[in-house]
Parts: sequence; structure tokens; C-alpha cells
Amino acid sequence: MRRTLRLVPTYLVLAVAFAVICFPVGYAIAGSFMGPADINSYPATLWPTHGWRLDNFAHALATIPLGRQYLNSVVVASLITIGQLVTSVLAAYAFAFLEMRGRRAWFAVFLVTMMIPAEAIIIPNFLAISSAGLINTLQALVLPFTATGFGVFLLRQAFLGFPTELRDAARIDGAGHLTFVWRILLPVVRPTIAALGIYSFLGAWNMYLWPLLVTQTPQMQTIQIGITQLRSADNFDGGMVLAGTLLAVLPTAALLIFGQRLIVRGLTAGSLK
Repeated sequence: MRRTLRLVPTYLVLAVAFAVICFPVGYAIAGSFMGPADINSYPATLWPTHGWRLDNFAHALATIPLGRQYLNSVVVASLITIGQLVTSVLAAYAFAFLEMRGRRAWFAVFLVTMMIPAEAIIIPNFLAISSAGLINTLQALVLPFTATGFGVFLLRQAFLGFPTELRDAARIDGAGHLTFVWRILLPVVRPTIAALGIYSFLGAWNMYLWPLLVTQTPQMQTIQIGITQLRSADNFDGGMVLAGTLLAVLPTAALLIFGQRLIVRGLTAGSLK
């Protein structure tokens, strides 16, 4: 009984923190079904009192090419995720298993890239993309992010925990590098691969500044840029803006809900090495 009573303050604090975090999400969901009368009411209402407005989603899709921008975000995030997984697996395998001169120094270079803010390299990346004539193209949105130092670091730590006996047995059986990686190594570190994939997809989906710089037409912009265009100073419709925001949040929310165990398992793999 005393132990239970000692835990009561902890649970109360956690409950308050949970309510504070979930309040904006709950209001966004409720607000996406509100009309102007509910959005602009004073005092503010937290629930649709004048009926549920399902047409907010239709208005959001009709105001801007939100469907095309949604598809752009899915394609861009998927390509970036695939690129980061491939490059991270190959680089991490080289750092973990291959004997090469200066391996630790090269790995330190990869770690240094994690300390450089993304904003610090936006101008060099923009100049490179512009000089290559790729402005307002899908390649401009994907190419600068197909490799990540964090992914190399995460997978290297997971690979270091792989049993050396299995590696030696595969080598004796004549398995080459690609065969060993595809058939033996990746199935063992599947949680880490899944965690990196989810992390990469979330980061690519939520990009705002870079797509804003390299895209010029609404048809090539991503959904993060599109939902900002729903807001008009002359005719502001809060319900429509929240409906578009809810559409943009759905994929990331689904990934976090269904993939949270994979994220925890993947990020903690190799922590006891």
C-alpha cells in the first residue's frame, strides 16, 4: 500500500504531461470538423456545437493541389528512406567488418557530419542543385538526403554486436559480402533497420525549408508547403486549415503508434556492447 501511495504523485505528473501534450492534437482533430461559427466563437469551444463539417477536407483538397502534394511527400520520403537505408547498410558494413587503413578516422568523419546543423549546408546544397539544373524537380528534393551519418553510426553499433562465429561460418561456406549482408546480417538486425527506416521517413516527411527553397510550382511542392498555403489573410477558414494539417499528420502518427516498439528496440540495440 505504501509503495502504491508513493507512485501516486508520479502518475499525477505523467497524467498532466499527457494531457498537455495531447490537447493540441485533440483540438486539431475536433477543429477539422468545425465551421467558422465554432472556430471564431468566444469563449472558444473545444467541440463542434453547430454540427460536424465534413466538407472541410473537400475544401482543402479543392483549394490547392493537396492530393498531388501528398503524393509528392510520399514519393520523396520513400526515396529518401530507401537511399539512407542502402547507403547506411553498406557504409556500416565496411566500418564493422572490413579491414581497411584509416577505418577509425573515416568513421570519425561520419560522426562529425552529425554535429553540423542542416541549416549550415543549405546554401552549398542549393548552389549545387541549381548549377546542375535540378531546381523544381524530384531529384532536388531527394539527392541531398540519400546518406546520413546517424544511420551509419546506428547500424555500425548494431553490426558490432553480430556474433563473429556466424561471420566466420558464412565465410567458410563461401558467402560473399552481399550474400552475407542480405541473407544473414540484415535479418538479425531487422529491428534496427526498421527503426532507422521510420526515423528517416519521419524526418523526410516533415522537411519544410529545403522543399520551400528548391520548388517553384504547387505541383512539385510537398504537403508541408501546401498546408501553409491554405491560410489566407483575406478569407481565413480555420476548419479547412486544421483539416489539411490533420491529413499531413496522419502518416507520421500511424508510424509512431505502430512502430514505437521497433524504434525503441532499434535505438537501444548494441547499447550494452
